Amino acid sequence: MKTKPYHCLRNVGRTYRQGQCGAAAAEFALVLSLLAIPILNVVDVGIYVYGRMELDNSAQAAVQRAWSLCAVTGKVPAIGNCTGVSGAMAAAAQNTPLGTSVTITSTSEQYCCPGVTLSCQGPVGTTTPTNCTSGAAPGDYIFATASYSYTPLFAGVSVASLLTTPIVRTASMRLS
Repeated sequence: MKTKPYHCLRNVGRTYRQGQCGAAAAEFALVLSLLAIPILNVVDVGIYVYGRMELDNSAQAAVQRAWSLCAVTGKVPAIGNCTGVSGAMAAAAQNTPLGTSVTITSTSEQYCCPGVTLSCQGPVGTTTPTNCTSGAAPGDYIFATASYSYTPLFAGVSVASLLTTPIVRTASMRLS
């Protein structure tokens, strides 16, 4: 007996519906699409945190350069007595992995009392330092504020675009 062609098609359809060869790939594609956005967020937040740490490093490099140029040679207060300190601080900050995208937005020098946190009395040159409550003499501290504009890689889907930009960090170091 000869079978009609539609019987063959019915068997093919039944075989296709019962097969599970591509099920794992389809499930993987669905799960991967759900995990893509959290993975992109982790990458962007990680890059933001790295940029913030490198900006801390840049600001610290700037004040260390001021210390090495001015405090070691006895040219304190640095801002008035140490020529070229502002340019040297900017160059030191830009000689870090963030490069020229770092800018030193401000520098200042103040008399501060050492402790867990610095308690500053005022700018050097306009303030007469008084003894600290701990009995220690106030020191001449230099401050550098560095700025870096962070741009998220995946701005449309990342929570990192909600984080503060530009990133601004301040570092300080005792000169005397």
